[in-house]
Amino acid sequence: MEDLRIGVVGLGLRRSVAAAVHRPGKGAVVAAVADLDPEVRRCEGEAFDAYAVEDYRRLLDDDKLDAVVIATPDDTHEAIACDALRAGKAVFVEKPLGITVESCDTILRTAYETGTRLYVGHNMRHMGVVRLMRDIIARGDIGEPKTVWVRHFVGYGGDYYFKDWHADRTRTTGLLLQKAAHDIDVVHWLAGGYAQRVNALGDLMVHGDLPRREPDTPRPANWLKEYEWPPTARRDLHHVVDVEDVSVLNMQLDNGVIAAYQQCHFTPDYWRNYTVIGTEGRLENFGDGPGDVIKVWNTGPSGYRAEPDITYRVPDAAGSHGGGDQRIMTEFLRFAREGGATDTSPVAARMSVAAGVMATRSLREGGTPYDVPPLARELIAYFDGGQVAG
Repeated sequence: MEDLRIGVVGLGLRRSVAAAVHRPGKGAVVAAVADLDPEVRRCEGEAFDAYAVEDYRRLLDDDKLDAVVIATPDDTHEAIACDALRAGKAVFVEKPLGITVESCDTILRTAYETGTRLYVGHNMRHMGVVRLMRDIIARGDIGEPKTVWVRHFVGYGGDYYFKDWHADRTRTTGLLLQKAAHDIDVVHWLAGGYAQRVNALGDLMVHGDLPRREPDTPRPANWLKEYEWPPTARRDLHHVVDVEDVSVLNMQLDNGVIAAYQQCHFTPDYWRNYTVIGTEGRLENFGDGPGDVIKVWNTGPSGYRAEPDITYRVPDAAGSHGGGDQRIMTEFLRFAREGGATDTSPVAARMSVAAGVMATRSLREGGTPYDVPPLARELIAYFDGGQVAG
């Protein structure tokens, strides 16, 4: 089998997706890279033995490239993805799909009209802890899911999300979309429905008054190696900081499930805690990486019990995001080559963004509830049907 030739646009913090897709002799090779930074182009061109360009559109003109991986800042996804789809390249878009409902719908509509394959990188669907929770639910260990609660402790949040463009709402809409898109998607996947109505509260509680860099000032060289503690000691934040560092979201799904999500960017630890309660029990994860456990309580009633009825161990996996990056790129490469059904879904990606957009609007308007805009039926049918024209 000849390797697919992949072009990568953007080699910054999301470089791991490029590393995961580069498999010389085993299905794919990064043959070209595009980035605005000349030093990044030099280094990554050498690292992948690929040609490097500044303007991503030069990749789209290369007939020898089979697919394009888009790992640029969120506000650029729409333009690059639509250009690539019109050029006939299979497209991988790193999450989130876009920063507005309209941008997501434009990307989906472009894929629909061109017939070009579109894949969205919600890699948590391929993480061991998430797949195990889904398997437990599918087996019926807790009955029919009725409510899902998520607590997201973003311990490095001030370092990851407040020292660059993520802190600027014009680039992200907000962290209740940018950071929560993964978790909202997982809630939808575990519960078997999409958010239909949302409301939220949130605020910029800690990072709003911390020292910022001047515009056009680079980040400190060690910004992702030497984390500052306590959070109030953080320095060198992005010159624009107008996204919330605490948020609480409530969702009513279209199948009646009630879900809640909480996010905090100044906790001492970094992990996600999921609780799913069904008609016959509940599950909860303790840690979210290989070797951690998911516990199930499905007998009772009783008082507090530290020991569950069943304990499952999260399977070992190599690579970033609990092995999710490698698995999602395996699925993308198969999809780019052959088409067909995938565990990720452009419709689901759009719905997680739509929920995050409306939730952000709600929290900035004092918790006003909003309905999530529906997606056009023909787009749902097209993508749920494996991106095959009817």
